[in-house]
Amino acid sequence: MARSKKTRKGGENAPKLAPRVKKQDRKVVDGKRAETGRKSGGRHNETLLMQQSPNGTQAKKKDPRHGSKKPVALDLPTSIAEPIKAKTPQPKLSDEQKLLKLEEDPRLNSLLDMLEEGRDLSDADQKWLDGQLTKIEQLMKNLGITDADDMPAKQHKSSSDEDLLSRFESGESLLKDYLTKD
Repeated sequence: MARSKKTRKGGENAPKLAPRVKKQDRKVVDGKRAETGRKSGGRHNETLLMQQSPNGTQAKKKDPRHGSKKPVALDLPTSIAEPIKAKTPQPKLSDEQKLLKLEEDPRLNSLLDMLEEGRDLSDADQKWLDGQLTKIEQLMKNLGITDADDMPAKQHKSSSDEDLLSRFESGESLLKDYLTKD
């Protein structure tokens, strides 16, 4: 059997096409469709909005835009505020720990060294130093530490050679007593 080509015609069951009409008989259609909706760019044209409404306030009320009308600053602020962080409470230090912390302060040590050298301190430094020394004295008083331990040492410096020799000999006898007890 010979092969037959398919045709494009649908035959009897195919949808019927509209009959061909000559160009002269066709209806003339305009190039543009009828406009619907608002005119483009109309919301930005304030003069046109003013002309359409008798007073300008109505035109602003009918504005189709949504959102805030508040102007936005486009420049960055000069100072940026950091968020405030809640301070975590630190465990309270004992008086001994406070005293050690104050005595180990490098600023306090440097200022005391400057005083020993005979240099003059600024008013702010002198005031800070006095405050720190009063804190240290108060803590020492609370702990029962007195300067009595330091006082005899100062007196011994001014004592004569004979006093020093007698103290040395008494210490020697105390040492012998201690050794014999064992």
